[in-house]
Amino acid sequence: MASDDLNAPLGQDKKKKRLPKLPLSGPQIMASVLGLSGLVVVAWALFVNDPLGGEPTAVVSAKLPGAQAKPDADGDGKEHARHDGAKGAPADAVAEATAKAAIPPPGSKTVTIIDGSSGQHQDIVIPGNQAGESAAPKSSIDQKLLDTTRHGAAPKIAADGTRPSAAYARPRVLPANRKDAPRIAIVIGGIGISASGTADAFTKLPAPVSFAVAPYGVDLDKLAERARGENHEVLLQVPMEPFDYPDNDPGPQTLLTTLSGEQNVDRLQWLMSRMQGYVGLTGFMGGRFSSSDQALTPVLRETAKRGLIYVDDGSSPRSVAGQVAGSQGLPFAKTDLVLDETPTAVEIDRALARLELLARDNGSAVGMATAQPGTIARIAEWAKTVESRGFVLVPVTMVAIKAKSS
Repeated sequence: MASDDLNAPLGQDKKKKRLPKLPLSGPQIMASVLGLSGLVVVAWALFVNDPLGGEPTAVVSAKLPGAQAKPDADGDGKEHARHDGAKGAPADAVAEATAKAAIPPPGSKTVTIIDGSSGQHQDIVIPGNQAGESAAPKSSIDQKLLDTTRHGAAPKIAADGTRPSAAYARPRVLPANRKDAPRIAIVIGGIGISASGTADAFTKLPAPVSFAVAPYGVDLDKLAERARGENHEVLLQVPMEPFDYPDNDPGPQTLLTTLSGEQNVDRLQWLMSRMQGYVGLTGFMGGRFSSSDQALTPVLRETAKRGLIYVDDGSSPRSVAGQVAGSQGLPFAKTDLVLDETPTAVEIDRALARLELLARDNGSAVGMATAQPGTIARIAEWAKTVESRGFVLVPVTMVAIKAKSS
């Protein structure tokens, strides 16, 4: 063993070993890697046919009507600009026909499908409703029957004498052997207030039943339009002062005995402007108002002037509506019974039976009820059999009479 080895401290070599030096520095290595990556990308784009760049795809086979190319006479299978039925046509005409055929029909949708294997795009036209979107139904309101007030449109007698009560009536054509049968008219009030009651009235009651629409609902014109479309006559309910007003308040613009005739007519025009297409008016909760000749006369004069009828709602036995209507030459009908004054099934059935007796004795009778599901259900059941007992169910205009002027 050499002396140097004995004298050297433990753990130390006499000569340090050095690591071999790399030919390139760190930044140079990084630049080389990036350059190599770029070469790989360029090579992939040049030699690999993948227009989607490696994105995952699904191959869908879509066969389009008429999209298959017809082989030519040589059988080469190539698509040619040849159109059946266009032989000998000028080139411009063929091009125009082709352009028109390329326009998708109204209401259709075009969906683009990408072929995953080739990357080709194909447009598929999904046809919609051939008739397109149905246009909104035209209103059945006759513009010549409308007058302009400060509150909006109100009914009027047309220049040719046409009355709204006649234009919007839905009379029944009775066979010869039924023309003299006792007539019963049913008026359902509160249409548009109770959603369930209104729905039941439309779905369960026959067309001769008349609907009285409250002026405080929404979309009243649409509601009246639907009613007329299903052959129901429409009345507008007019809130009038009851005996216990203001503890019992019918609502905004109520006609009051404490107001002047001009003020009540102005309120009436506001109520009339809420919707159109009705044959007449009927009172609502107007016990005190309908008992006052002074208060009621200007209102019924306005009603007559506008070519409507008036139906007394039977809220007061002291009503003078019949006499006032007679003095104004106003077609008038009086409610003989409020059918659901006691809103139980048993009492409603009894009221309907009494209505039949009144119709048999007087030749006609009018019943009023509210649009509540229980009431609608009883009247609907009764209406199924009433004509088998010798009566005819008619709209309210067929029992309204034009009283002689006193």
